[in-house]
Order: sequence, then C-alpha cells, then structure tokens
Amino acid sequence: MARRKPVMSEQLKYELARELGFADVVEREGWGGITTRNAGNLVRAAIERAERSVATLQA
Repeated sequence: MARRKPVMSEQLKYELARELGFADVVEREGWGGITTRNAGNLVRAAIERAERSVATLQA
C-alpha cells in the first residue's frame, strides 16, 4: 500500500506544537508521544489558520 503525502509540513506541525505548548513532548518522544487531545488541538489550530488565510485572500 502506498503512503499518502502528508497534508501538513513538519515545520507547520512543530510551529503549532510550540504555540500549543507540547513541542517538548514531540522533541522527547516524537509525534506518537502526544495525547489524542493534543493531536486534535493541533488539527483544529491548523484548520483555523487555513480558514484565516482563505478569509484574508477573499477580502
């Protein structure tokens, strides 16, 4: 089975993890070390950022 291309860049994920306060866990344990709640918060933050970006382009 072929692997899918990542939707978010590693740079964006680390930036959001820093903003959300769990970058230290990612550094220490990798992405598998974060909680499900943190993963959800990461996705939510990415969606919010994308929505703001689209809104800015449409304005």
